[in-house]
Amino acid sequence: MPHAVILDAQSLGPEINLGAIEETVSNLEVFEQSTTQQARERLANADIAIVNKVVLDAETLQQLPKLRLICVLATGLNNIDLESAKEHNIEVKNVAAYGTASVSQHTLMLILALANRLPRYQRDVAAGEWQRSAFFCLQDYPTLQLSGKQLVMVGQGELGTEVARLAEAFGMQVTFAARPGNEENDKRPALDDLLPDADVISLHCPLSEATKHLINRQRLACAKNSLLLINCARGGVIDEVAALEALRSGKLGGLGVDVLPAEPPRDGHPLLDALGEPLNLIVTPHNAWITPEARQNIVSLTANNILEWKSVK
Repeated sequence: MPHAVILDAQSLGPEINLGAIEETVSNLEVFEQSTTQQARERLANADIAIVNKVVLDAETLQQLPKLRLICVLATGLNNIDLESAKEHNIEVKNVAAYGTASVSQHTLMLILALANRLPRYQRDVAAGEWQRSAFFCLQDYPTLQLSGKQLVMVGQGELGTEVARLAEAFGMQVTFAARPGNEENDKRPALDDLLPDADVISLHCPLSEATKHLINRQRLACAKNSLLLINCARGGVIDEVAALEALRSGKLGGLGVDVLPAEPPRDGHPLLDALGEPLNLIVTPHNAWITPEARQNIVSLTANNILEWKSVK
């Protein structure tokens, strides 16, 4: 039975049962947080490293001759030096589709809130505008009825497909765009062709050279002024500064993001600064995935990864 170490268990959040993983190993050491330097010490006797966001670089991996498996408690692998892992015969396994229900729910929340101009109406109610109104309701910001509107999706994996299903329940017309950078070999329409008619764009694609600033100043100029833009993918898939400029100037109807290029944003970010302005803007702290069910599912999928590795090693 292998010896395993969890380097950043705190990333799973509170009240998560690690029993499924414990059953697959001889001993499970659990650390709430770890730096890369601490990881080198804590993994010295480990066969399995279980990690979410701790960076395991080439220098670290070459100092861990016993390590044979890295289980990432997420889908993204950008914190692992994959070439070095392969060179040292360390298998790397991640988890996918663990939070489909959680993230799709969050995505629809952002679409619905922006469509109904919730940030602006909540701000006005808090400022006493409703109380002072001569009429029984406030109608300063026209809302968007989703039924019959065009939703363009970038990313047709399990998550994108579920968001589309939920959107269709509201009567939206959903079209998936071709994979960015592969439009010539994709039967789906290119994003540029769909953009002028889109009422909502929702992003569910990885960050890559082809998707960095996929939604940029030029594309925003081709979109409707009423467009709602949703990013629950990765920070940097949109040009956040360009999107904020468009929002401020009335060239974008609403912006909802759950991700920023640097997380946590210790040095700040223009979108965070803009939250004090009267804009149809929502920024959530990369927590679309955090329902207890999704977080517990990560543990189950990680245990399955360990069992699969054990069965073939």
